[in-house]
Amino acid sequence: MANLWNVFLDFRFILWEGVLETLYMSFVSVTLAYAIGLPLGIWLFVSYPDGLMPNRFVNKILGGLINTVRSVPFLIMVIILIPFTRMIAGTAIGSTAAIVPLVIASAPFVARMVEATMNEMDAGVIDAAKSMGATNYQIITKVMIPESIPSIIRGFSITAIMMISFSAMAGAVGAGGLGRIAIRYGYQRWQSDVMILSVILIVIIVALVQFLFNTIAAKLDKRLV
Repeated sequence: MANLWNVFLDFRFILWEGVLETLYMSFVSVTLAYAIGLPLGIWLFVSYPDGLMPNRFVNKILGGLINTVRSVPFLIMVIILIPFTRMIAGTAIGSTAAIVPLVIASAPFVARMVEATMNEMDAGVIDAAKSMGATNYQIITKVMIPESIPSIIRGFSITAIMMISFSAMAGAVGAGGLGRIAIRYGYQRWQSDVMILSVILIVIIVALVQFLFNTIAAKLDKRLV
């Protein structure tokens, strides 16, 4: 343990930089993924045959596209998207470049989580809004989304944790963060103590993210009041 502490002191600046890069990649990716996945999930839900705006063709095409993207392993997706990533970010390596495949990998996951959340909603709430003459837009923005906020926030934490894991994997193909440090020092230079420290920091970040968003969701959940 004392040796591990000494290693931490020696590498504290590198590790701190890795923590910041991991947080940057993860939370920017999650935010952008929700900006894309939230409307996709809502669109999936309302386009059901018995939904607010039924459209079987749109629902099937959108569902098939989401399932296809979700089925591609992340590391393979990173490689496939290298030309697109270079076009968007100007480079295919580094923390900013990693955000592109992270967003594309996580947006379909977010869409399916939002769809599942909407499915769990009490249909009577939507029916009541319809009977009061609310438009589809009003039902979506003033009923469906507010009722789903606690579950969406919990989903945000799940997605953020997934992104932390994916960002660590992206370190194997040139991304920054703690994953890059673990691979560079733990694997390539056989410094297992640095790898252990990187893993410990990732675990701490995951635990803090889980606690923070679960606490926020619990405070917003009217069912627990």
